Amino acid sequence: MNRRQWLQLVSAAATAQEAPPYPGIPYRQYAHCLPAYLKELALGAYRRRNDDLAKLTTPDLVNERRRWARQKFWSLIGGQPERTPLNARITGTLERATYRIDKVVFESRPGLHVTGNLYVPSRPRRAMAAILVQMGHAPQGKAYPSYQRLCQGLAKLGFVAFGFDPMGQGERIYYPDSTGKRTRTGSVDDEHSTAGRQMLLTGDTASRLQTWDAVRALDYLHTLPFIDRARIGTTGQSGGGTDSMFLIAVDDRIAVAALSSAISENYACASFVSPGSTDDAEQNILDSAPNNFDRWDLLYPFAPKPLLISVSDKDFFGTYSPQYIASGWEEFQKLKKIYDILGKPEQVAWASTPLPHSLAYDSRLQIYNWFLHWFRADAKGVAEEPATQPEPDDALLCTESGSTVKSLNSVTPHQINKRRAGRNTPLPLDRLLRLDRPPAATYQTLRRTISRGVEIEALEIPSAPHVFLPAWLFLARPARNGQPVIVILDPSGRNTDWHEGELYQSLALQGFAVCVPDLRGLGDMVPEMGPGNPRHARSHNEEEAYAWAGLILGKPMLGQRTADILSVVRAVKAHPALATRAVLVAAQGKLTVPAQCASALTPHINRLFIAGGLVSFRSVVETENYGHAFANFVPGFLDHTDLPDIAAQSQARKIVLAGMLDGAGRRLPGDEVRKIYERTRNLDVLDQATWNVDSLAKAATA
Repeated sequence: MNRRQWLQLVSAAATAQEAPPYPGIPYRQYAHCLPAYLKELALGAYRRRNDDLAKLTTPDLVNERRRWARQKFWSLIGGQPERTPLNARITGTLERATYRIDKVVFESRPGLHVTGNLYVPSRPRRAMAAILVQMGHAPQGKAYPSYQRLCQGLAKLGFVAFGFDPMGQGERIYYPDSTGKRTRTGSVDDEHSTAGRQMLLTGDTASRLQTWDAVRALDYLHTLPFIDRARIGTTGQSGGGTDSMFLIAVDDRIAVAALSSAISENYACASFVSPGSTDDAEQNILDSAPNNFDRWDLLYPFAPKPLLISVSDKDFFGTYSPQYIASGWEEFQKLKKIYDILGKPEQVAWASTPLPHSLAYDSRLQIYNWFLHWFRADAKGVAEEPATQPEPDDALLCTESGSTVKSLNSVTPHQINKRRAGRNTPLPLDRLLRLDRPPAATYQTLRRTISRGVEIEALEIPSAPHVFLPAWLFLARPARNGQPVIVILDPSGRNTDWHEGELYQSLALQGFAVCVPDLRGLGDMVPEMGPGNPRHARSHNEEEAYAWAGLILGKPMLGQRTADILSVVRAVKAHPALATRAVLVAAQGKLTVPAQCASALTPHINRLFIAGGLVSFRSVVETENYGHAFANFVPGFLDHTDLPDIAAQSQARKIVLAGMLDGAGRRLPGDEVRKIYERTRNLDVLDQATWNVDSLAKAATA
């Protein structure tokens, strides 16, 4: 660089430093708010768990942690189910040159049928080692080609292999299309989550169902006289690997485990990228963060038994989150120290493949050799897989139709959950929602401007650490006192209906003060997209991923948004022009639920207008094809309350329910709504969800 160029750079820098401050509103990057809030929760959980692990310096302390992890996992997923008769039977057999395949059906719970294929070597010894093979999220379940190859390969190497269909896969499709064999939900992940979301409302989880299926499959292996009960292992790929993690966390009967492309990543990790590594329903361990529990704690009860953790090095940018490998490798080092303390460092190993997320040939070789090493001391490792040939899907069917529901009249997760629904113990609403009360009533007016007969204030309202809600406040100009404040909650955000002649300004021209905020995850508060693989980042930027994140971190989205509404109402009451006015909260669609919750938690909401709202969560549980927003789901909600109960406890002097919907999104007649809300005082019920100047003005003043 010559002298002239250097002087130009210095001059440019000086000019930049001397530039006057920007005269407009320095709007905050509201898209950062929710991610920053969740990141702080996650990092707190990460540090607390690390502190706990650092204390594990002796075998006694490690064993106490192992016992704690098992008990905590059962507690977090809903408790250990009762063992009931398996009613196992073989419905057919395929004879092959070196092994046979028995077609097995058993009941993991009464009436809940599980289909599986048992691969038995043709020359069985009296006591053979057995491997429980758990399936990843392939639509065919046990018939998926690479899973068949693994089972065949194990049988040819002298192992009994038992592969069974997980919920929502293979012969256990619970939301079938017209064929009866394929799911209508879009994917088997959706099969899991469609049922799993509903289960949360009754205090159950898909994690519990999947774990118990595996325990009962292991029970079946224990009934076979040719199995050596001391030599039973488990393996699985992808979701099957994660299910294997669940199994070894709760059942001591597994002697050796090999995990392939499981979610070997902690949710609360060092470089947390919001909303974190959420997945389908059973793989999200709810309330784990505030309990200092995470996915790798599933492996601690198994230590120091032989454990192989095999990953796809491509998963961190092809399938899972950006932290998948980094978090897994970090947590592996912590687990390895546990094996060191227990005197068995050689019994835990890490392996990988450069290939994409799949049970590919090299990963299967890793599994074969792990089980050969630990179960067959005299056996040499294999450099090649035995010859395998996948069967046609239909050849492996255990039922005539390929559907346990159609052929065996199996109950479904939805039916089980529907029977379970019931209220047991009242719980204060703020505790149920894990509500953080908002800070002292405050707000900041960023700027005022005028419209035709209306003054508009741009407000910013703090609600939680890192969370600031943008809002518009519309006031009549000149000011007119006396008319109520209408707080409008629109799922589309605050930038709807704000122009001249539209709803907000029209109400203001009638003398109402109108406050329209964006709540967490909505409008300008829609979170920014995180880094990493674009496909992963896009799919995890949806509201459902953030709802799961809130549940994992112990802060349900319903509680977060309820806190936001309380913050807005408190800010309104702190405004000098509004302090003495009554407040109507008017909400549409999915925001009607947090609005109802807020009205039960503050006396400052005088009236409530609910348009197109959900009538009850019981109707969601009773509806197979439900359609309500998952952001409003709270674990165990129906064990403690429901929306009609909350309305009966509301401190609002008047409640209007307009065009209420059932769990399927169908509008209910007014007389049905009145019956459901019969305990609610000062209630008006309208058949239509009318949302206009006249309906809101009437609700505010009637």
